[in-house]
Amino acid sequence: MNNLSKIKNIIVKNTQKLDCGMEISNFPLAYETYGKLNEKKDNAILVFHALSGDQYASGINPVTNKEGWWNHAVGAGKPFDTDKFFVICTNVIGGCMGSYGPNTIDSNTKKPIGTNFPVITINDMVNAQYNILDFFKIKKLFAVTGGSMGGMQVLQFVSNFPDKAQVAIPIACTASHSAQNIAFNELGRQAIMADENWKNGLYGENKNNPDKGLAVARMAAHITYLSKKGLQEKFGRKLQESDDVKFGFDADFQIESYLRYQGSMFVDRFDANSYLYITRAMDYFDLTKQFNGNLSKAFEKSKTKFFIISFTSDWLYPTSENRDIVIALNAIGADVGFVEIKSDKGHDSFLLNVPDFLGTLKNYLKTTYFNLNEKRI
Repeated sequence: MNNLSKIKNIIVKNTQKLDCGMEISNFPLAYETYGKLNEKKDNAILVFHALSGDQYASGINPVTNKEGWWNHAVGAGKPFDTDKFFVICTNVIGGCMGSYGPNTIDSNTKKPIGTNFPVITINDMVNAQYNILDFFKIKKLFAVTGGSMGGMQVLQFVSNFPDKAQVAIPIACTASHSAQNIAFNELGRQAIMADENWKNGLYGENKNNPDKGLAVARMAAHITYLSKKGLQEKFGRKLQESDDVKFGFDADFQIESYLRYQGSMFVDRFDANSYLYITRAMDYFDLTKQFNGNLSKAFEKSKTKFFIISFTSDWLYPTSENRDIVIALNAIGADVGFVEIKSDKGHDSFLLNVPDFLGTLKNYLKTTYFNLNEKRI
């Protein structure tokens, strides 16, 4: 990756005990901000990114020179309006864009940590990111939000810090990873570890990255982010470059070429070991189990206002799993709203230009901020 020197970070000096039993301290937490923090410091929104995301939610990522992953949602006049809100996004620990992760250089060996990095959880990620509030001296966030793995972090954050956010907006997520999702993640991990260049995760020492394995992992995962209808409408059985099949194993079909492109682009910006660690953290996520089978107890100490969003064509984190969160919140009389957005774009709908989703999000944020803050002035 280029331009790594442009990454902003804080050094977390506090000792943090991880769920695996290990402790970390004096570690970097990379972040990016959008908009301006007001004098009362009540307009901050903490955005949690998904598996393949990073701190560059909007604008141009200075490392990859690509658009931010939530460009449709974060910016002036957009749902997370940077003329009104101060948006913070950090790279999770375990990530590869400046936060403490497998590609961090070990100060003793002068080599990447690799698989000597500790196994982490969503809980560990959230506890590390909490330090960004202290850095900006923010006593209470206006909102926490994120989609997919970002939504898991939203749920964990409210559970861990029940009085630190006025509003929580988990999008297209779940309170516990299903067997199906664990299976897809395992497929990706095995593809990476089967690559001859993986070298038990120590490939950073010889600079031969397991790109083929990581590309296959990305291809398999990308299929789960889309819908059958969306794939059929966009690609169908269209051939790539000829009027007939070639009777070989090149990319005959457009969908094959598309997936190969997605895989090749991913390896240029993501670390294979980070993929292993982050998918494992997702698989371990089970907020219901953390509270002995009662999800409601995860939120019973919080007065946070919830707004949960799902999509009709999302089969990775279907509406039924989002509704389970709503049911748990209703059981304790929490302030919760819910909407299912009609979209044929699958799980990736939250990342794409889906007008109904973006319009709903914008109206909710605008109205809620006014009612909770400006209306009291």
